[in-house]
Amino acid sequence: MNQTSYRSELLAYARPPGWQNPLPPDVYDLLVIGAGPAGLAAAEAAVEGGAKVALIERHLIGGVSLLNGAVPSKAIIRTSRLYADMRHAERFGAAVPTGIQENFTLAMDRMRRLRTRLGEYRSAERLKLAGVDLYFGAAHFIAADAITLADAHMHKSATLRFKYALIATGARPMPTDIPGLEQAGYFTSEEVFHIEEIPHRLVVIGGGQLGCELAQAFCRLGSHVAIVQDEAKFLPQEERDAAQLLSESLAQDGVEIHLNTTATAVRIAPSGEKLVDLVSDDFKSTLTVDHILTGVGRIPNVEALHLERAGVDYDTVRGIRVDDFLRTSSPRIYAAGDVCLERKYTHAAVASAELAVANALFDGGQKWSALTIPWCTYTDPEIAHVGLYVSEAREQNIPVKTITVMMHDTDRSIVDGEGRGFVKIHIRDGTDQILGATIVAAHAGEMINEITLAIDAGIGLTVLAKVIHAYPTQASAIKMAASAFAKSGAIHNIARPDWPVEEGI
Repeated sequence: MNQTSYRSELLAYARPPGWQNPLPPDVYDLLVIGAGPAGLAAAEAAVEGGAKVALIERHLIGGVSLLNGAVPSKAIIRTSRLYADMRHAERFGAAVPTGIQENFTLAMDRMRRLRTRLGEYRSAERLKLAGVDLYFGAAHFIAADAITLADAHMHKSATLRFKYALIATGARPMPTDIPGLEQAGYFTSEEVFHIEEIPHRLVVIGGGQLGCELAQAFCRLGSHVAIVQDEAKFLPQEERDAAQLLSESLAQDGVEIHLNTTATAVRIAPSGEKLVDLVSDDFKSTLTVDHILTGVGRIPNVEALHLERAGVDYDTVRGIRVDDFLRTSSPRIYAAGDVCLERKYTHAAVASAELAVANALFDGGQKWSALTIPWCTYTDPEIAHVGLYVSEAREQNIPVKTITVMMHDTDRSIVDGEGRGFVKIHIRDGTDQILGATIVAAHAGEMINEITLAIDAGIGLTVLAKVIHAYPTQASAIKMAASAFAKSGAIHNIARPDWPVEEGI
């Protein structure tokens, strides 16, 4: 099936041709703007609670996560990992034909097929059957309790009134101001999944999560990739040794790395090739590439909503301002997901949406700061984190101790050939209270959930040492760290789930 066919099938779920918007009632209990992960979670939670709900989407159901983010990126990352394993088949006691030929078309076909399959679970018809009034069109606030909906299909507008509203319009790739970039042309993370042929030479500008993930994936799929990062390390928010392991892994895959380097200009050569000028300290160089991919961050979608008319404060860079209950400056309007959160992850968007609905409709009184939110960068190895970093603990004058276990000390990592990485668990010194953790491992995204549960439930490291883990698993590294701590005798006070937790932890 070609890209056009997959898109037609996806549209049948995400925005059915000929869809008729419902006739609005006098007032909705909750009006949700944006049908990405946050908006979908909010609408479903509110309907399950018995509320009358309107969900408005200006483009396609599913949002960036389904269409141009987590789902398509993880699909091609999985294929790229297979090619990486094939190139090193001898390590696993296997043999493959020489001269492995990457097939980018098959990889993209698989991604689109899976994206369409997942789109069915979020379809317009399923939302309708669940009791959600689904509208397609552009929403504009006209008051603190009403919006107008521009229905392009029907060439008319309607007014929808609400008791409460939730803004979940998400974010989009941040534009860059590199001279000549617009004229030369480039891909953003939202456009790269539409390409049909593997770029022969690709430069990725930006060394954050998405930039590193895609740089490694495209390299493994057969592209010559260079990555340009203007800071001293990739993933600036992560611990230095985690970022260093990632840098080494990218280099081993063949990615050309430029750290502490700024792209200062883009030019087009007479041959049509793109010339990217770089500066690192006083050293100047030029990359010759066929395509450019930018991944320098995301900015919130706030401009077209007319938020001023509803009394909602916002910033075009940081997004909608919310309090700890996810209320905006307008008491009847809440926000959730990428449009208001600093850390823009699908699971954080869903959690924030459910919290906002509980607070708006069901007197939840839940605080966003009370939630424990992990995150993961899906490179190889993966880098996952939850809770406080050591630097954050020290800034808060919290005495901290770190227990570290290397992944190559676990039996399963050895037999899997996945020994790169470590588990670091940070505790409050003198207790067994877990403050945070960083895991670098082949399956760190799965492993971090055990630490997240422990922090959320107030389970100390001494109790975690007693948890029996299946053998052999890579997650046994967590038990090894906990057991090492329990045997050290370095504990003075055992943290209990019912102990009050100090502010900021």
